[in-house]
Amino acid sequence: TLTTATTPPRPMFDTFTSRLELTGTLTTVTALRVGAGRSIEPIGSDIPVVKDVLGNPFIPGSSFKGALRSRLESFLRGIYSEPDPEKLRKKVADPSNEKEWSLTATEISALKQAYKGNDLKLSEAIIAETDQISRLFGSPWLASKFQVQDLLVEAGAWFGQYQERDGVAIDRDTETASTGKLYNFQVVPPGTPFKLKIVVENAEDWELGLLMLGLRQFEQEQIPLGGGRSRGLGVVRLEIGDCWWFNRNDPNQDLLAYLKDLVNDQEAKYLKSSQEMKQYQKEWMAALEHKITNKPS
Repeated sequence: TLTTATTPPRPMFDTFTSRLELTGTLTTVTALRVGAGRSIEPIGSDIPVVKDVLGNPFIPGSSFKGALRSRLESFLRGIYSEPDPEKLRKKVADPSNEKEWSLTATEISALKQAYKGNDLKLSEAIIAETDQISRLFGSPWLASKFQVQDLLVEAGAWFGQYQERDGVAIDRDTETASTGKLYNFQVVPPGTPFKLKIVVENAEDWELGLLMLGLRQFEQEQIPLGGGRSRGLGVVRLEIGDCWWFNRNDPNQDLLAYLKDLVNDQEAKYLKSSQEMKQYQKEWMAALEHKITNKPS
């Protein structure tokens, strides 16, 4: 039996408990457009893609993370099917609407007053009132537990091969092309591979299960990225590569030894096989089911 993480309900970052690191490749299945806004250049595409300092396209980590969060929010809203918006926001908040956050500014002020002088109790109360998605992805009052680095094009796989696409605004009255509203935009062609790296620290088992659920959607080409998705753009496929896992609560792992191994470039000790990761994923998904249904995992 593989031992997974169990984080007590206390401030999430005051004690290091676990770290999961994933690497992989995100490949464009169809053309991808992650726009950098309208160009002011007299020559070139009206809407270029976002590029790094070397002129290569990249996918902002925030774009990947935002698409992942949005998909998981839709799943949980469908699972809970809570007709009362007030109750639903305590389970799945809407980050775009302050009134539908799981904790409003007024509620946070009330908690601060109730636990004045006791920061530990205040932190526990805030975490307890935070919706499940924000526990993992973060919120204005709570730091995220996982980071996604900007996805850079894999070395040797990019030779400046952009594509130009034409677009036109449609007149809503005549349902024809509006005069003078033709524009073009830049896309990254299909088959372009981007490097992905995700780091998750101090996550509970059910939170890791939630993350695995979302990443599986990327593996199945179910979460598009960027603009023009109604035109078929932005379909991507994720392939998870290496996985490193450390859990301080595992009696076979020691935190001090782990830190020494990091300094001495011995991270390979914590590299997990695909079979081990499948077992972890089963346990994490069971914990997520238990969290949602309140049934034994």
